[in-house]
Amino acid sequence: MSETFVSIWTDANTQWVLIGTLLLGLASGLIGSFALLKKQSLIGDAMAHAALPGICIAFLIHGAKSMSWFIIGAALSGLLATFFIEKIIKLSRIKEDTSIGLVLSVFFGFGIVLLTYINHQSKGNQSGIDDFIFGQAASLVGADVKLISAVAVLLIIITVVLFKELKLLTFDPQFAQGIGLPTGLLNGLLMTLIVGVVVIGLQAVGVILMSAMLITPAIAARYWTERLDHMVIIAGAIGAFSGVFGTLLSTTTKGMPTGPLIIVAATIIFLLSMVFAPKRGLLMKAIRQSRLRKQVAREQVLQTLYDFTEQEYRQYFHEQEIMKKRPLSTSMLRNILESLEKEELVRRTGDALWGLTEKGLTEAYHITLRNRLMEVYLMNEMNYAHFHIRQDQAIDLLQLPENVLAELRQLLKQYGREPLVLPPNMNPGKRHYRRYASLGGK
Repeated sequence: MSETFVSIWTDANTQWVLIGTLLLGLASGLIGSFALLKKQSLIGDAMAHAALPGICIAFLIHGAKSMSWFIIGAALSGLLATFFIEKIIKLSRIKEDTSIGLVLSVFFGFGIVLLTYINHQSKGNQSGIDDFIFGQAASLVGADVKLISAVAVLLIIITVVLFKELKLLTFDPQFAQGIGLPTGLLNGLLMTLIVGVVVIGLQAVGVILMSAMLITPAIAARYWTERLDHMVIIAGAIGAFSGVFGTLLSTTTKGMPTGPLIIVAATIIFLLSMVFAPKRGLLMKAIRQSRLRKQVAREQVLQTLYDFTEQEYRQYFHEQEIMKKRPLSTSMLRNILESLEKEELVRRTGDALWGLTEKGLTEAYHITLRNRLMEVYLMNEMNYAHFHIRQDQAIDLLQLPENVLAELRQLLKQYGREPLVLPPNMNPGKRHYRRYASLGGK
């Protein structure tokens, strides 16, 4: 095992492949971020498939395998496909996704026809064009990697230099056009960058998987941040790591192709990001939703006990009465009540009979008041829409003008929805609190 590990770093061909896949992954992550945010993920797939006929035509013209000729042919073919996609969208009623699928299938089908023709020629078996279908990074030589690295570095430099312009084009193209930016030229440049990164990755990853190399690092990075500059850096790092990890795994595993392993590495990172990202990950979303459900259920139980106390001349109520009003399971209701009992908000007496303490009455009063104020607000929403109140906000804690809160309180009183049982710390002389005290509340 140690000998294999040492040979990886001493073998010249492996070193070249590592450098090439690292730069390819870095460029793919950077440029793929813009493609993802502009909702042009399928463009990369279309460019990868459309590059095949360009590669075949370049081989037929040159007569031998040449990475420089292949890159030129693939780039021209990809740009031509982009031109056709935009023209079809502009001059017909066909939508973008349909246009991309149409051009992709036509170009790829034409490429397969040319590839079959080349393979039937005397020099077809030595052409190496088959490697561009699924990719074969091990076939890269020093000259190929130098050319791929040069193009990748150029793409990275262009992206960094024009980052602000591309950012504005991605999020607000109308504003960019309004301040005088050449949006048409920038959009064409972005398409060229996408085509460029697709073309240089065909030999390593292949036509079939290149779109995944372009988009997967960007999607994974999107889970970790809300800022584009951070997303671009994270996506580049994920792409570079995937390239290196896939190459090393392919080198140490006999017969395993490099391209698919690179995509597998990127996909694993994406899955981990999707589940464990701190803000957007599925795990944290599930935790937040669980907490929210418990918080809502907790408030519902407190408000239900307050409503009962307000409506009936008694203080303690059976669990079944609460469950009739609130759709909670028996186990969940008992867990909430026991938790409220630990907080000294409710007390238990007898068998499954529960009532509010003075502390619980205070909190239940505020919850009920807030919810009823929200009901009044929604009934008169047009008069207060400019305050942008959301239903999940605590209306009595908002920074609203005093006159607005006073109006809502007055409307609440007019509708007969004003909470009747006041907590002792608000107005202990009120008759409603005396009624609560006479029921045994202390």
